[in-house]
This record gives sequence, structure tokens and C-alpha cells, in this order.
Amino acid sequence: MPAGLQLWTRLRADPAGVIGLVIVVFFLLLALAGWFGLIGQDWAAAEGGRWEPAGPQFWFGTNVLGQDVFERAVYSVRTAFEIGLVVAVLSTMLGAVLGALAGWHSHSWVDGSVLWLKGVLDSIPFYLFVAAVAYALQGKPWAMHLAMVATFWTGTGRLVRAEVMKIKTREFVLAARAIGLPDTLIVLRHVLPNTAHILLVQASLAFVAAIKTEVILSFLGLGVQHGVSWGLMLAESTQEVLAGHFNNFLAASLMLFALLMGFNLLVDALQDAFDPKQAVAQ
Repeated sequence: MPAGLQLWTRLRADPAGVIGLVIVVFFLLLALAGWFGLIGQDWAAAEGGRWEPAGPQFWFGTNVLGQDVFERAVYSVRTAFEIGLVVAVLSTMLGAVLGALAGWHSHSWVDGSVLWLKGVLDSIPFYLFVAAVAYALQGKPWAMHLAMVATFWTGTGRLVRAEVMKIKTREFVLAARAIGLPDTLIVLRHVLPNTAHILLVQASLAFVAAIKTEVILSFLGLGVQHGVSWGLMLAESTQEVLAGHFNNFLAASLMLFALLMGFNLLVDALQDAFDPKQAVAQ
């Protein structure tokens, strides 16, 4: 049975994983609808009254400016996926490259340099470092992304390094080196593809972490500067909750909770599906 089909079979046999997949696909469809301009495009329009309750016209009510909370919450799904995908892809690629370099040239100055950089970044409190970088580059649209990519790659790099150190001693890699293939070609064609299971899980974890970090940074005023996100909605809700209005707070927090829960269920199922013991049992 092909490896991809085996993975799908094991994933499908996990009820929690299937639930997580359904939730993630649902939010992905909302994000795609936002990208194609089908929903959420009137998030900035102030067409209602101040703090209107939920009803047929405004499903989640309105905020202090009369903006539709539902439109804002749905459009924020697009923002979450944009940030999550960019950070997950870039940080995973960076971790894969640096981890592969360190593992291939283990116990050399290259390996030592990567490990030193990883140790320095890991020694700095995560949110303090991200907030400092975002604050230093405040006003730049890519500041938050750069801050997260600079810290998220370390976990992927550590796992890829360990895996590459094992793979480079296998027969097919030794044979490729014996016939004179360049190291770069061997790593790209024969080594990194065998770390795909690590990269997929790490990318999923980075996606979740990026969304949570964006919410925190936006809540502090260091995240999304133009547009709307769940973090900005939660920041707006701080004063509204004191006045007894929970529209923004409930919409943003419940949608954030649902998406993160779905991804956590899916990532746990993927980790079980990629588990070699599970594969042997199948």
C-alpha cells in the first residue's frame, strides 16, 4: 500500500483526527471565501447602531462603531490563515535548511554555528523576543512575520538535524556518495524528502503558534496594523466587556478556540499516523 494511502487510512481511523480535519477544512473554506471576496468584505462598514444585539441583520451584533461583528470575525479567518501559512512555510523551510546543514556536517564548525544560534534564540524568552523585534520594526508590514520566523525555526531545525544524522549513514546515501553525486544534490533529492513527516507536523505546529502569537501581539498593539484580526477584536473588547457588551469578545474568542482546537486534534492525529510503531502495527 502506498505510504500516502497508509497515512490517510491511519488518520481516518482516528475519530478526533477526522473531527480536527473537518474543522480545519471548514475554516480554510472561510479563508478562501474571504480571499476571493465572497464574505467579510464589509468588515469596516459602520451600517448598524452602537452595540446592537445579535439578530437577523447582524448575526453577532455590532461593536461601538456600528460595525458588523460577524463580518469582522469571518474576515479575521483570512488574516489568521495568511499569517499562519506565511510563518509556517518560511520557518519550516528555514529550519529544514539549517537543520539539514547541521546534520550533514555534524560535529563541524557548521554544526556548531547552527547549534550556537539555536541556543542563543532559545535562551531568550519567546514572547519577549518576538515583542521586541516587532516593536523595533513597528510600522513595517512584515515585522511580526519576521519576528516569528526568526524564533519558530529552532524546533524544526533540531529535529531535522537529528534525522539527517541518522539518514546520512544509510546505504542509499552512502551509495550516492560513492558514485560521486554532489552533497547538495544528495541532501535535496535523497535526504530532505525523508524528513517530510517531521516537516509536515512542525509546519502544522508553527501554524497554530503563529495564530496565537498574532493574537497576543495584536492585542498589545504590535501585530496587525492594517485590517482586522481576532487579536484586534479582543483588544477592542476590553472596554466593551466593562460596559457589559460581549459581542466582540465572544465572536473572536470562540472562533479562535474552534480553529486552534481543530488544528491541535489534527496535529495529534498526524503525529500518531506518522509514528513508526503505528506503521508496523498496520
